[in-house]
Amino acid sequence: MRHEKSTAQRLGRLLARLTSQSSYGPASSEYGTWILGRVSESPQRRRIRIQLILTTFVVIANLVGICVALLVVTVTFPVPSVFDSHVLWITAAVAPAYVGSALIVGIFWATNRVIKNVRWSIEERVPTEQDQRNTFFAPWRLTRVLLVLWGGGTIVLTLLYGLQDTDYIPKVLLGISFPGIVVSASCYLFTEFALRPVAAQALEVGSPPRRFAPGIMGRTLTVWAVGSGVPVLGILLAAIITLTLQNVSPTQFTVAVMILAVFALAFGFLLMWILSWLTATPVRSVRNALDRVERGDLDTNLVVFDGTELGELQRGFNRMVHGLRERERVRDLFGRHVGRDVALLAEKQRPKLGGEERHAAVIFVDIIGSTQLVTSRPAVEVVELLNRFFAVIVDEVDRHHGLVNKFEGDAVLAVFGAPVALDDAEDQALSAARAMAERICAEVPECDAGIGVASGQVVAGNVGAKERFEYTVIGGPVNEAARLCELSKDVDGHLVASAETVAAAGDDERARWTLGKTVTLRGHDEATRLATPVRHSSGELAKS
Repeated sequence: MRHEKSTAQRLGRLLARLTSQSSYGPASSEYGTWILGRVSESPQRRRIRIQLILTTFVVIANLVGICVALLVVTVTFPVPSVFDSHVLWITAAVAPAYVGSALIVGIFWATNRVIKNVRWSIEERVPTEQDQRNTFFAPWRLTRVLLVLWGGGTIVLTLLYGLQDTDYIPKVLLGISFPGIVVSASCYLFTEFALRPVAAQALEVGSPPRRFAPGIMGRTLTVWAVGSGVPVLGILLAAIITLTLQNVSPTQFTVAVMILAVFALAFGFLLMWILSWLTATPVRSVRNALDRVERGDLDTNLVVFDGTELGELQRGFNRMVHGLRERERVRDLFGRHVGRDVALLAEKQRPKLGGEERHAAVIFVDIIGSTQLVTSRPAVEVVELLNRFFAVIVDEVDRHHGLVNKFEGDAVLAVFGAPVALDDAEDQALSAARAMAERICAEVPECDAGIGVASGQVVAGNVGAKERFEYTVIGGPVNEAARLCELSKDVDGHLVASAETVAAAGDDERARWTLGKTVTLRGHDEATRLATPVRHSSGELAKS
């Protein structure tokens, strides 16, 4: 049972990834940059990509830090010299040995430990709460290793040089610890960046765990402390060292401050760039997604890859779009049941019982011999046939700006001019009726249908009770169209309209109809003159 649940969760996650990929577009939009690959990338390739990014940056950052440390102890504070004969064994043997060992440990141990923390992603397992915790604490754990290595080097070398001469202590302590802190902080931010794809998977199961300095504020304060606080502290220590060591000249102090300032500017800029980029990319992804939603693409789905408030913003966007999709689905479903124009009217104004007089044209369509049709065919076949028949009716009504008001078993009532007023309601209704008759004969020959068309004043509005009502039209034209539909079943072509409706139409539409005899319809006191479409010698209706 547990295996089935795990498999279902995995499939669900995979589907979510594929959905986000297909709706998201270029890889650069998924995690903020193409460097991190695509959502659909295999776990093996993702592991290689993450380890390559981490290894490259850790090596480069630490090599830069080592160069800065050498610059501080050799150029910034040249005296006492680390190349003096009594300390040369430390400079030439101990220091390189420690640096080489620390680089190997930092590259392999630290990065492999990060990969171990996110192994659940490589193995395509659903992350547990502990897996999620390991993922978000992985940058700090890598940074902790680097701080230990730089701290160990600071203690060992300061102790060894200090045992030879106490004047070495300030400069070695400052020269190694200062770049070590800055390099470690840089690696922390860059590890957060490299682990975005895995963080996105971890965030699928819930919010990130609480950390010591969570959110954007924690990131910003960290960058301030390392990019500004530590360099300023370094300059302060340089001044203290200058006062302590009597043999440091003003020129040497000036050079020391310049080197520390340049280092602070360079690394401060780098850290602020990383911070601003980490902050801007989630916001940019939301902005781009909003543009797509504004253009009508409600299938947009963001990859939530940030563990701060920005990730909550991305998750909130996804919830918003999900709500819009649900609203659109309900609107579409509602529109299919009551008609899109009625649904739009109900959205714009609060529906209430009652109606208003409108001038409208009405079409009534009824299948001829429906009883025999139902009894002579299997139920499934009858439903399929009726759906084909109704598809023709609905298509023509929509094309002529009407409303299918009711499906009554095998009959249809369509209205033109309500709820949306039409200046040419008769033209649209008569043209739609001719198109229906022609298409039913050609596309659904199994169904003969009578069609009646009438027009006049109707009452259109909501009828029923407060708890349940429907939009409908009531009046003489509705009844007249139904009676004309009955009459049309015995007329060649099965299409009859009232002469009054044809007379109210435009010249082009009137030319396609011919007036016939006058009859008294059932339930009517006054006589009604009939009109039928003009037919060519071949028997086809006149084309529109």
